[in-house]
Amino acid sequence: MKAIAVEPGAGEPTLVERPIPDPEPGEALVRVLRVGVDGTDHGVIEGSHGGVPDGDDHLVLGHEAVGVVEDPNGTGLEAGTVVVPTVRRPPNGTNEYFESGYPDMAPDGEYTERGIAGAHGFMAEYVTSPAAYLVPIPRDLAEWGFLVEPISITEKAVEHATAARSAFDWDPESALVLGNGSLGLLTVAMCQETFGFERTYCLGRRDRPDPTIDLIEELGATYVDSRETPVSAVADAYEGMDLVYEATGYAKHAFETIEALAPNGVGALLGVPGDWAFEIDGGRLHREFVLHNKALVGSVNSHRGHFEAAVDTLAGLPTWVLEDLVTGVYDLESFEAAFTRDDTTIKTAVEFDRI
Repeated sequence: MKAIAVEPGAGEPTLVERPIPDPEPGEALVRVLRVGVDGTDHGVIEGSHGGVPDGDDHLVLGHEAVGVVEDPNGTGLEAGTVVVPTVRRPPNGTNEYFESGYPDMAPDGEYTERGIAGAHGFMAEYVTSPAAYLVPIPRDLAEWGFLVEPISITEKAVEHATAARSAFDWDPESALVLGNGSLGLLTVAMCQETFGFERTYCLGRRDRPDPTIDLIEELGATYVDSRETPVSAVADAYEGMDLVYEATGYAKHAFETIEALAPNGVGALLGVPGDWAFEIDGGRLHREFVLHNKALVGSVNSHRGHFEAAVDTLAGLPTWVLEDLVTGVYDLESFEAAFTRDDTTIKTAVEFDRI
C-alpha cells in the first residue's frame, strides 16, 4: 500500500510503499479516506517536533484522519462504519492515564502520538487501531471527518478554561482567538456557532484581501490586525476579553494575554513556542492575576470524550464554513500540494479513497 512519510532531516514528505497492516486481537483494519494537514505536520517534517518510532528510519505522517472499518476483526465494530481515530497511544502496555480515560493529560514519556512522535500515523491507504481509539461518526460527515481531531483540541481547551472558572457563576460573553490559521478559524466558528459568544475577535497579521479575514467576517466576528492593535492593547480597543484562545506559538502572546483579559477572564494557551528569552514586567502581570482574578491554562491533545463532542460540533457547523475553510483536497498523485503553504491556503487534506 502507499503511505506518506518523512525521514529525519529530509525536510519533505515522500510517497513510500508499506505492507497492508494485519490487525492484532482487539484491533480493526481501517481503510483511510482523508487525512488533514496542519502546523504540527509541518513541524514534524521540519524536524522541530516529534520523532520516528523506535528502530525505524521514517515516520508515516498524519494525525487528523477519517476512514471506514474494512475488517472489524471481532472488535464489535461493524464493517463500513465511518470512524475517526484518536491520536495518543500508551508507549509500553498501559498506564494510569490511559486506564482512566485521560491520555491527553499524560506527561512526556507516558505516551506516543500517531503521526507525530514515536508511532506511525494515518497517512496510508490502510491503518489498524484498537477499537477503543476509533470514534464512529455519521456517514454523511465522512467528507469532513478529518476536522474532528482539530475541533476536539478546542473542545478540550474550552472545557479546561471553563473548569478554571467553576468556583463561581461564570457567564463569558467575549472571546479573542489569537491566530487565523486553520485551528484558529475553526475556533472562531465554534465561538460563533457552538459556544454562543456575543462578541468574537480573531487576531492575525494579514493584509486584505485575504480569505481568512473574509471567513472571520462572514462568521460575524471581528478581525484584529496585530500590527495595528497588539494583544496588549486589545482591552483598550475592544474591552477586556472573557476568554483568550492562543493558537500562535508566539511566546510573548502568553504574557500579553493576561493584559487582554477582562476581570475574571481566562486564557487558554495551545501554541508551542521555541526557546526565547525576553523581558517582561513580572510584577505588573502578577498584580493583574491577583487583583482581577485572572487565570491561564495550558492545553494539549484531547481524549475520546472531546472527539465525541467534536462530532456533534462538526455536525452543527454550516456547510459553507467547511467549504471556505478547506481550500484543497488532493489525491496521492498530487499530495505535495497539500503541504504547500501560501496566502490562499487555509486547510488542506490528502484523499486516499472515497466512501
